[in-house]
Amino acid sequence: MTQNTNTAALSAAGVSVWLDDLSRDRIKSGNLQGLIDTRNVVGVTTNPTIFQGALSQGHSYDEQLRELSARGADADAAVRTITTDDVRAACDVFAPVFEASGGTDGRVSIEVDPRLAFDEDGTVKQAIELWKIVDRPNLFIKIPATEAGLPAISRVIAEGISVNVTLIFSVERHIAVMGAYLDGLRSAHTAGHDLAKIHSVASFFVSRVDTEIDKRLEAIGTDAALALRGKAGVANAHLAYAAYQDVFDGGKHTSTYALLFSQGSANRQRPLWASTGVKNPDYSDTMYVTELVAPNTVNTLPEKTLQAVADHGVIVPDAAVGKGAEAQAIFDQLTAVGIDLADVFGVLETEGVDKFVKSWEELLVATTESLKAAGGN
Repeated sequence: MTQNTNTAALSAAGVSVWLDDLSRDRIKSGNLQGLIDTRNVVGVTTNPTIFQGALSQGHSYDEQLRELSARGADADAAVRTITTDDVRAACDVFAPVFEASGGTDGRVSIEVDPRLAFDEDGTVKQAIELWKIVDRPNLFIKIPATEAGLPAISRVIAEGISVNVTLIFSVERHIAVMGAYLDGLRSAHTAGHDLAKIHSVASFFVSRVDTEIDKRLEAIGTDAALALRGKAGVANAHLAYAAYQDVFDGGKHTSTYALLFSQGSANRQRPLWASTGVKNPDYSDTMYVTELVAPNTVNTLPEKTLQAVADHGVIVPDAAVGKGAEAQAIFDQLTAVGIDLADVFGVLETEGVDKFVKSWEELLVATTESLKAAGGN
């Protein structure tokens, strides 16, 4: 099959195109393979909201639910089995991509229970369990970038496990995440793990930043404030990319990375642009893709956004490179009009965790009902 010109251009510019969705229907129907073949998709991400949506639609899980019910499985066990089965199957679909990319892409992510977001030990324990259950080298374990999550990230990396760090909103937290990754690599090297096999991405959320800041700008209501709407999300990501370059190419951590690379071919922790579906209809529906093009990045797209890029996205290589000063100027203006950025990022992290917890709890409730309907107690 022929790859789409626009998504091929995105790939050629150094952006790995990942799909932000997974379901058993998508795997079994061949839709996922079709996106690999025609839209340059080289990975997939999941989260509790995605799984909740997948299990609530259609009948793809009915037979397995009946089997689990007959075995007396509770909702937690059923969700664990169903989600890890889907992720394992997706890992197998992406195995050729994984091999062809030398382990960089062909990745599938599964998230630890979001209720563990502030439980370091619980996060580490479940991350190791999920790694063993799925048992595929192209798996990523998703761990939220809460303060409790930072040491958990280091400890999981130290076990030789690849990690997708999620729910990053601020550049300051992104820098801390990169430090946690390097700390984990040092421990992994000491423990004798092959650093070349350990990969990580740092999932930096974009559209939610605009949603929250736009709301505050509209409440302020001045011309200066209103003129800044729709600019914060991209600027924040541009600052994050500059921080990534600083850490791995020219900043205080460069010597650490260079040493680890010389010792064991350590991999960079690539920035991943998450939450790239545009929520405001007044904005370009491809802005969180076309304005964030940069080498060694990942963009995880909802299918609607992926198809929009394929249809009319204009890909300019290095669009996000060298934009740090311009982005900082926008942030200075946001502060000047009265936006409390620290509060914004705190609110977004709290809401991000809360949304995933709510989706997880809804998933458990729905699964409990499905088990009962299938003959369980």
